[in-house]
Amino acid sequence: MSESKLNLEEYQNPFVFKTDWKTAFEDAEFVKVFSSDILENYIINKRWYGGKASTLKYIEVVEHFKITSKKNTYYGVLLEVNFKEAFYQHYFMPISFMAAEELDTSTIIAPVKMNGLEGFLVDALHQEDFRKLLFDRILIGKDKESSKVEFHRGEKLEEAAYESSRFMGVEQSNTSIIFNNKLVLKIFRRIYISTNPDYEISRFLTERMDFKSSPAYYGSISVGLIEGNITLGLMQELVPNQGDAWQFMLDECDRIFSNLAIRKIKTAKLPEIELFKRLKINEVPHEIIDWAGLSIFLRIHTLATRTAEMHIALGGDIHDTAFTPTTYNGDYTVWLKNRLTYQFQNRLNILENNLHKLDGLALELANQFLDNKKEIRKVFLDFDWTKMKSERIRIHGDYHLGQVLVNGEDFYLLDFEGEPESTIRDRKVKQPPLKDVAGMFRSFHYAIYATIFNNKDKYPYSQEELFQAGEVLFNYFVGVFLQTYTEVAQAGNLNIGYKKEIDFLLKYCILEKAVYELGYELNSRPRWAVIPLSGIASIMHFNN
Repeated sequence: MSESKLNLEEYQNPFVFKTDWKTAFEDAEFVKVFSSDILENYIINKRWYGGKASTLKYIEVVEHFKITSKKNTYYGVLLEVNFKEAFYQHYFMPISFMAAEELDTSTIIAPVKMNGLEGFLVDALHQEDFRKLLFDRILIGKDKESSKVEFHRGEKLEEAAYESSRFMGVEQSNTSIIFNNKLVLKIFRRIYISTNPDYEISRFLTERMDFKSSPAYYGSISVGLIEGNITLGLMQELVPNQGDAWQFMLDECDRIFSNLAIRKIKTAKLPEIELFKRLKINEVPHEIIDWAGLSIFLRIHTLATRTAEMHIALGGDIHDTAFTPTTYNGDYTVWLKNRLTYQFQNRLNILENNLHKLDGLALELANQFLDNKKEIRKVFLDFDWTKMKSERIRIHGDYHLGQVLVNGEDFYLLDFEGEPESTIRDRKVKQPPLKDVAGMFRSFHYAIYATIFNNKDKYPYSQEELFQAGEVLFNYFVGVFLQTYTEVAQAGNLNIGYKKEIDFLLKYCILEKAVYELGYELNSRPRWAVIPLSGIASIMHFNN
């Protein structure tokens, strides 16, 4: 890359170090300046940095390893970011030192002079030489330089050589690189001293269960420390797709709401069903099929089938204890109740502090929520494990339409990292598979309401009429999904319990999910708080 692309004036005062780059991380002065003056300015602006709502106290380099190509020396650096609020997070950054003419990027960490040599510190992922190096090491399946780093080649990987690499989309909480237009290497930026559930579940589904509806596991990068094994990267198949199911569902809901006016439908006349009433597609009333179309119910049927198959696979191994189904017990119940009562109290506080931001229906529902807080808390505390006859398994943990890719008439399920707010240990706890089903139902609810919010002048109906039609539609989506899911799960010997237990667990998990969402909406877009609040109201039957 030519120097002209860099704004050189910005980089006229390099950080000067006496050490060579090859010994940089053994030099105390370099490590000190790098982790404070250099990194603190750089990291806070990155999309993958998860500490934006907190106050950074200091950054510490807790571990580093060297990885060299024929031309360059790179470092994998593990950082501990400490916050004034008395907690910390760990991050992974691969670093390179490049002269201006060697740069593949204009994204610079800092200008530096290393023992007289001028150049730039950059995120190594922006250098093609480094991306090729990672790919080659995964192909070989080992690292000859460092006993700390482990490159693993998956059983299904057939690729023979590096051809090309590019970044995938916008950088999010992780950085994804596409190799040879066939493979994706996800580099985990935020790391945990434990194997990442995404790696664990992806490898298990591919290599143990031969599950075809998620991207195949092809390899990984991890580092072994005394405290535990840390997953740094996960390589998977790049699956053909037409975007995610969230966008697909928004388009479908827009079509369905546009149909209200085209077909001159009176929302009050739509035939209603109660929530959780199971329906085969041929049992959906013709008025609903005329309005919403048959195709959306066929797609929901497919998604429910794939969801059940995922759970059958996740609960289908009697040898690997991490994936063996287990029953309910007192320990799980204590863990569950402690977690949910703490979360519920947190959401109550947020709601009370943000009531002034709400009006209309949202304010009405918020006051109803506060008036009924004892009743809601009681639902969480009424979990009686002795009455549970179903089993707990490893689950997706953060299952919603955004974690599903549309592939023609079918779907791929992906991103098994778990709920972002949960600790890594909590994400690995075996839970009712219906928690994932509840997550998908909340996602359906969101898609319906987001469509109403985003097109408020498009449909010639009052918001109240649209909400009423939306609730009817939601109950049919749930009914068709639940009928299919239950049939497929039970045929695959997945023990999800009988109707009474299924309905209890669904209500419990939907309530948990909606309360969780409430905090997010109040903090980021209070106008949307009406979505989780209306979900809570309908599950608690406040409206009846």
